[in-house]
Amino acid sequence: MAKDTNISDFRYIGTRPARPDGLDKVTGRARYGADIAAANMLHAAVVRSPHAHARIVKIDTSKAEALDGVKAIVTRADFPTGLTGEDWDLQENTMAGERALYDGHAVAAIAATSPHIARDAVKLIEVEYEILPHVIDVDDAMAEGAPVIREGAANKTVPEGMHPNVVKYIEFGHGDVEDGFAKADLVMERHYKTEATHQGYIEPHACMGQLGADGKGEMWVCTQGHWYIRRMCAAVLGLDTAQLRVTASEIGGGFGGKTTIFMEPLALALSRKSGGRPVKLVMSRSEVLRATGPTASASMDVKIGMTKDGMLTAGVANFRMQGGAFPGSPVDMALYCAFAPYQVPALQHIGYDVLANRPKCAAYRAPGSPMGAFAVESLI
Repeated sequence: MAKDTNISDFRYIGTRPARPDGLDKVTGRARYGADIAAANMLHAAVVRSPHAHARIVKIDTSKAEALDGVKAIVTRADFPTGLTGEDWDLQENTMAGERALYDGHAVAAIAATSPHIARDAVKLIEVEYEILPHVIDVDDAMAEGAPVIREGAANKTVPEGMHPNVVKYIEFGHGDVEDGFAKADLVMERHYKTEATHQGYIEPHACMGQLGADGKGEMWVCTQGHWYIRRMCAAVLGLDTAQLRVTASEIGGGFGGKTTIFMEPLALALSRKSGGRPVKLVMSRSEVLRATGPTASASMDVKIGMTKDGMLTAGVANFRMQGGAFPGSPVDMALYCAFAPYQVPALQHIGYDVLANRPKCAAYRAPGSPMGAFAVESLI
């Protein structure tokens, strides 16, 4: 058979190029976040709330401070005040203020001369909590009487009268949906729910930070975006972004979950308080699952009208998504994807970003889109 002369010889497609990081990984030379070390380095551990929602009445660090080998302890009092918007959300998620907003929320952090001493010191910090009502389901969080998670967190898109846990409202579409349904031979409506799912990357979050009294610092971290980490850490700690240098290590998976900060500012804050010594912080697998961002969970109603010959006449998607205790669920992207493959003369999309007592969600491979596609495709 003659060769198809229309097929071009591509530079990379159809070849087996060498992976630039392959040799280092298979020989063990690659350095991941937990492999980073420095002279005079301290090791950090974090005190986390055992409650889904609680007021922090008192934190007593005296016993931990007296433990030999403990060099620094930080709480929210060691962070700057006056932040607003996304920066305030990032700071509040990094270290709880007046309230712990989810199980696993950091309330204090310790730097010590060894990991064992740091973990022992965690057990010595006494936190007095006033347990508050909590809510973890997105529909329950919107219901009348649901506990308010963060008063005043809603943006200007939210109409008056909605529950304070609704922090963003989105609505868009085209055509006359009622007329479209009237022209349909069959109208079907279904409800679908998806739960929060963690990215499950094999490598836990790990970093080493060094920050001097002059405000100049360095951070080595496993991340999918070191420029983002740089800006976020600087904002949370009140630093000049230009004075912070961030170096990304090799990464053992991320899938979107390592595009934001969770504990990195804690290492820098501990370093500053310990006189500029480098501080290493590595999450356990339990901490990763309790305190870092999974994808959002969703509650979705879909209504579609269609004719006998298979043409769609109208569609409505009403999605509620919770992204944890902070704004940022990808409900808008879920709606953008929902009917995207189809030509429908009339569509209505309605979305709600809702707070719940869960960790702040993070990206996970086309954030929101799998949920939106799942709901519409399941009904079709």
